[in-house]
Amino acid sequence: MQNQITACLALTLLASAAAQAQRSVPFVGEIPLAPELAVPPIPDEPVTYDTAEGMDIRVVVVARNMANPYSIAFLPDEDVMLVTEKRGTLRVIRNGVLEPAPAPGIPEVLENRRSGLNDLALHPDFENNRYVYFSYHKPMPNDQPVMSLARGRWDGRALVGTEDLFLADPGSGDRSRIAFGPDGTIYMSTAGGPPQDLGSHGGKILRLTDEGNVPDDNPFVDVPGAKPEIFTYGHRTTLGLAMHPVTGEMWQNENGPNGGDELNLLKAGANYGWPLVSLGRTYQGPWHSTRFQGEGFEDPVVYWTPSIAVSGLTFYTGDALPEWKGDVFVGSLRTGEIIGTGHIERILFNENMEELRREALLRDWRHRMRDIRMGPDELLYVLVDHPEDGAVIRIAPVD
Repeated sequence: MQNQITACLALTLLASAAAQAQRSVPFVGEIPLAPELAVPPIPDEPVTYDTAEGMDIRVVVVARNMANPYSIAFLPDEDVMLVTEKRGTLRVIRNGVLEPAPAPGIPEVLENRRSGLNDLALHPDFENNRYVYFSYHKPMPNDQPVMSLARGRWDGRALVGTEDLFLADPGSGDRSRIAFGPDGTIYMSTAGGPPQDLGSHGGKILRLTDEGNVPDDNPFVDVPGAKPEIFTYGHRTTLGLAMHPVTGEMWQNENGPNGGDELNLLKAGANYGWPLVSLGRTYQGPWHSTRFQGEGFEDPVVYWTPSIAVSGLTFYTGDALPEWKGDVFVGSLRTGEIIGTGHIERILFNENMEELRREALLRDWRHRMRDIRMGPDELLYVLVDHPEDGAVIRIAPVD
């Protein structure tokens, strides 16, 4: 008995010492002040890497000196890339050269720490109608930004006839991605909240016609009190949205809080749980939710704990990088709440889209990787997010 009492006292003392040994860290509001690692300059020369699949790659800077590039689109049958900058400008890379002046045609954009000009998408019939779609924060008379879906016609040098097609509710978040589905409808993400309220646009994926109207087959069209534009709900902050080019399914990734980033397969009418279920912790340390799963909620296909601040999303289906065919790529803005730890991640799936393994790429760059897309040349293009030296980089095989 005496030995048992002694052991219990020892465990109590150890637990008390451990609790007292924890450091106090400074907070900004309710957020712990994170350390910030130095970010090296973007390399001037091509860099070669070996990879986990035995395929050497070469990373080359295509263009730089941009301000927080957010999204990229490749014009068909032309050596032209369009790139949005968060501050509200559209940049043109023609024949591998960044044109010095932004292309005209973007309306006034409300930019602050997170909001601004966001995503780009070409109409599926772009070769005939020349429509470029984009999402942006529209300034309103009451100073409350509204997320807008807009489009303009590309005339080779500018967007002309720019018009707003759809305005989300005020308070529908400060980030939006857009992507066309196989039937020509366009999907648009919102953030903000309340994510569980079908009477609000906040925290949802919306589905619209290419004119900004409501498709007749949306899942909540006939639900009283529900916004008919809603396709899925229960989302936090969507920073990646892409259609699988083979299956036609729409996929989405979203930032969790401190942990719990997700990659989701979107299903019409499904609830993805936020904020009722989460694999993340609050920024103060406790679990955000008492439940990780629950009946009636869709589970993520992939999750990250700790968070990598997942951003951008593409399915690699080309032949130029054969060892990566079928893989999913996402960008990372930072890892584990440490600033200066951005990179790219590759996820290998089996034939049932179940995760087999992951690989982190370009960790030594340490930059925020905002977007990643497969180009018409079947190479990968990545947007490096920086306020002064943002860049487009290309990943190609060494051979």
